[in-house]
Amino acid sequence: MGKKTVHHVKYDFFKAKGPDAFQALGKDALLVALREMLLIRHFELRAESAYQQGLVGGFFHAYMGQEAIQTAAVQAMGKDHNWWITTYRCHALAYLMGATPNEMMAELYGKATGNAMGRGGSMHLYADRMLGGFGIVGGHLPIATGAAFSLKYQKQEGVAVCFLGDGAFVQGAVHESLNLASLWNLPCIYVIENNQWGMGTAVNRALCVQPIAEHFAPAYGMKSYTLDGMDFGSCYEGFAHIHGEVKKTGRPVLVEAVTERFRGHSISDPALYRLKEELEDAKRRDPIHLFKEKLKEKKLLTDQEFEVMDKEQKERVLAAMKFAEESPIPGALTLEEDVFAP
Repeated sequence: MGKKTVHHVKYDFFKAKGPDAFQALGKDALLVALREMLLIRHFELRAESAYQQGLVGGFFHAYMGQEAIQTAAVQAMGKDHNWWITTYRCHALAYLMGATPNEMMAELYGKATGNAMGRGGSMHLYADRMLGGFGIVGGHLPIATGAAFSLKYQKQEGVAVCFLGDGAFVQGAVHESLNLASLWNLPCIYVIENNQWGMGTAVNRALCVQPIAEHFAPAYGMKSYTLDGMDFGSCYEGFAHIHGEVKKTGRPVLVEAVTERFRGHSISDPALYRLKEELEDAKRRDPIHLFKEKLKEKKLLTDQEFEVMDKEQKERVLAAMKFAEESPIPGALTLEEDVFAP
């Protein structure tokens, strides 16, 4: 990818030396990735609509615009052996790690058939090898660091992968975790999804220097990588390289994936602090559109095939909504079930 300026910040994006993502993955895996990104997008669009109709309660934080990052990360590093954790913006990772659209939508609806039996809602989805979505900003980094410590202590294969936002990087627990991970040589990949905004505060008003990973990693004796978070290929190539490095060295790394947030911080945030032109410019680099066009350029996809794929994912989400609407509300006594310390 090389050097690029985004929002007046000069980034030096990682560039793979070996085969690119399209050579490494092949047609079938690439189309699976595109389907996953489409499913995530349609899931959130429909869930957003359901929220506005009063069918979904609690909080709701959309991942729209960032789909390439976690889709590529899971493709590149695999689900088995690794531990994964993310923020409250967790719909994408839960699905990518194996949660079904039915159980995820039912969870948002607060139904007994939900991913967490209707108790967690949008912010607390989970799946096998995924330690959940976490509601406290920056509070999940000690958990990821502990997971990496567990892997090392038990001499198990795998790494811990932790996603955080740029807004979390100013939290104290983040820096305590980075320090311990480096001090103890823990196999942890910390991925800053820099979507340019921490709630309503622009990243350049919250952090003293940018690029984030490039400037802060040396203080912890870590290597840093910066990825174009809008480009699936760039993300896949970066994560494949990083995963191999961490497995080889056992050392933590700090990654910054530069991306865009297509919605406000949450569904209750109209994002009036953003310029219309700035948002329109961001949407011109929609990761789904960029990925589709790249596949077409390489003769791996046609417009007609994309339309069929897009329709199929919409129908899966509509079926999930029907499932959620028809599912039962959990009984009051179920609050006493599946409790760690009743």
